[in-house]
Amino acid sequence: MSRSLEEWFAHQSQVHPQAIDLGLERLQRVLQRLGWRQPSVPVITVAGTNGKGSVTAYCGAILTAAGLRVGTFTSPHLCDYRERIRVHDRLVTARELVQAFERIEAARTAGAEISLTFFEYNALAALLIFEASDLDAWVLEVGMGGRLDAVNVVAPSVAVVVSIGLDHQEFLGNTLEAIAAEKAGIFRAGRPAVVGSRSPPLALAAIAGSIGAKLKRLGSEFDYVSGAATWHYCGSRWDLPALPPPALRGETQFANAATALAALEELDLPVPLSAAVVAQGLRAARLAGRFQVIAAGDGKPEWILDVAHNPDAARVLAQNLSDLPAAGKSFAVCGILADKDAAGIAAALAGCFDACWLASIEGARGLSAQALAERIGGQLGAPLAVTDGVAAACSAAFAAAGPQDRIVVFGSFHTVGPALEWLALEGLAPRD
Repeated sequence: MSRSLEEWFAHQSQVHPQAIDLGLERLQRVLQRLGWRQPSVPVITVAGTNGKGSVTAYCGAILTAAGLRVGTFTSPHLCDYRERIRVHDRLVTARELVQAFERIEAARTAGAEISLTFFEYNALAALLIFEASDLDAWVLEVGMGGRLDAVNVVAPSVAVVVSIGLDHQEFLGNTLEAIAAEKAGIFRAGRPAVVGSRSPPLALAAIAGSIGAKLKRLGSEFDYVSGAATWHYCGSRWDLPALPPPALRGETQFANAATALAALEELDLPVPLSAAVVAQGLRAARLAGRFQVIAAGDGKPEWILDVAHNPDAARVLAQNLSDLPAAGKSFAVCGILADKDAAGIAAALAGCFDACWLASIEGARGLSAQALAERIGGQLGAPLAVTDGVAAACSAAFAAAGPQDRIVVFGSFHTVGPALEWLALEGLAPRD
């Protein structure tokens, strides 16, 4: 009897004894049983502590603007699991997912059973769906790290490491150099390795050099100059003046967009990516939950949603909030997972808010609002209120806010996703 999509998710969460278990050997064995082959079309793989979702969005939008059929794989999702796999101009269907899961299950249980994590099912499904979809290019976002992440079973045409910060130390290492070495594991000999940071850890260049990857660094082999109305990209092949600002907000998005262009200019594509196509793609890029502004109207406060879940991302959020000041007060809704640096996140946002409502997050990695309050202490520099969950926190903040105020939701995908659902339910944001 065929399982429903929800039944597949329940099954997948129980197959492997660990929720996170990095490594490629299990996936490679399943793919071998499936007879899967490396894609014949260009592939961009994007890793990084922060910014990888934005770079993935720009790459996908620009390739689509050129009329190409693009598959994009991202994680995690905010509201709908299907957000993780986009087949050209649409989300993957439930039927496509179920069919892919059935093939994966048949392969993994054919002979000696191969255990898979929830994320490994997800990545394998994306590979099978993309393979069957007659695409012109793939853009794959790494879930965690790089070297041992499921996405790394695919050999990229271009590998991108956007940024390096302290996150997931229990899996990747306790220093920036150790984390960089893990992320550099997506580099390939003889292929471009794009680095979207002006001062990256030395391990990135060392590993690229040791394997013979073609290193491209922001501020060296490519760069940009931002302006009030337009900006200028200069790379190894393209010189593009007077580009429109990226659709995603914040000064850091110029660096993310430039990093995407540095990857795209290295691809061997069936059609050229003209300046007009690049401009169209930059304007069209969308990414929910990354300094996403839901404009105020009808006497209601403005909402800003940002998944910032580590201190580096929180510092970017603080700068973005400073660059876009509120007419009135700034309130916050915050929920952070137990394995994150809550105190560091709060310290990076010190002084940004007049009050904050803390939300409990359920699940194995969840953290109660009370425990979060104890971790944050006075770091945020604002009064803290404890609530049962994201919906309750959003409701309380909304009740306190006036039409000139704004409410900033941050701390996790597990916070922003439920906030988006609450906003849609309350009629404060459109349903996608």
